[in-house]
Amino acid sequence: MPSSSAIARPGERRARAFRLGFRVDAETKRQVERAAALERRSLTEFCLAALAEATRATILRHESLVLSERDRAAFFDALVHAPKPNARLRRAFRSAEERVVA
Repeated sequence: MPSSSAIARPGERRARAFRLGFRVDAETKRQVERAAALERRSLTEFCLAALAEATRATILRHESLVLSERDRAAFFDALVHAPKPNARLRRAFRSAEERVVA
């Protein structure tokens, strides 16, 4: 997966070696053209900036974990007050260790 530095930042010029092609309906095209005009950008510049921003937001959303205060407290409580391993868990560790060492 490309790093976030591989995604062009707004205002940054990069060599364009690849194409993404897709079709849109007339209303979507009119809206995108209007938005590009309001931003005083070409249609291509506007679409590339919007695509890059959506890409960053999607990656961030999928690579981040946001906990509620209650979830955070439960998580840290489980770390600080971890239960002692029971017989079944100890057997599982021994079994895994035997497979890894063998």
